[in-house]
Amino acid sequence: METIVSRLDVTQLFCEVDDFCQQFEQLWQQQAQLPSMLGEKRSRSRLALSEVMTIVIAFHASGYRTFKDFYTLKVLPHWRGAFPNLVSYNRFVELMPWSLMLMCCYLHTRLGELTGLSFVDSTPIGVCHPCRAHSHRVFEGYVEWGKNSVGWYYGFKLHLIINERGELLAFKLTAANVDDRAPVPDLTQGIIGKLFADRGYISQKLFEQLYERGLKLVTKIKKNMKNRLVPLLDKILLRKRAIIESVNDQLKNISQIEHSRHRSILNFMVNLLAGLIAYTYQESKPSLDLCPKGLPELPEAIF
Repeated sequence: METIVSRLDVTQLFCEVDDFCQQFEQLWQQQAQLPSMLGEKRSRSRLALSEVMTIVIAFHASGYRTFKDFYTLKVLPHWRGAFPNLVSYNRFVELMPWSLMLMCCYLHTRLGELTGLSFVDSTPIGVCHPCRAHSHRVFEGYVEWGKNSVGWYYGFKLHLIINERGELLAFKLTAANVDDRAPVPDLTQGIIGKLFADRGYISQKLFEQLYERGLKLVTKIKKNMKNRLVPLLDKILLRKRAIIESVNDQLKNISQIEHSRHRSILNFMVNLLAGLIAYTYQESKPSLDLCPKGLPELPEAIF
């Protein structure tokens, strides 16, 4: 676990998060409302929001399978020098929802660069085993049944857009029964160039809508569709579309954005956003090597 923790510089993470929080502190105090249960007495915590965010983000790069183990076995015994005002595990869990708004805003500052090449895909986020869906209450009213190549699941669907460097460009969470094509117009606001997707995104209406905004949707064709001419480079990049599936795999198996132990919708959102932020700090992301290497016409062919 120590080798995984060392990949994320916690000191650098805290400095960047704390600087961000200080810039928004005045606006946060004037407008933001901290979530609370009915009748709950809210009091100011001795642990700063920037410290809460840092610890939650660090968990997703720690290698620990549960946040409770990470906090009780790593943070409390070994990080008290860096965080002298640490609170108990139960109190920390109560503080996590307070960081939701800042966590979302901070993630938007970590989005990647628009390069003209982007890939879109969705991945299931199950909230419980399908056999227990009938008795699940935590996300009741928020989740639905969905189906992918593996089978049926009960939960959400995370839609992502990345560039060829593996950097996040846009994200959106929907119920599992939402069509993959539905969030694309909102997700692609401000994105231009070419967008590569699988056959599930085929839609003439969607293609025309994106094309008018300077974004060309490129997908493989179905067996019952007429063949059409596609530039060689587009064919090559379509074969490399698996890069976004590698990103989804890392988000689930390294950043651990999916598990069935959530007891709060707010903490679920904090966990998801922290996992995405932790991914943006990865030094080595799935990427495509598109350097010309003796092919000077390649950069021009991309656009």
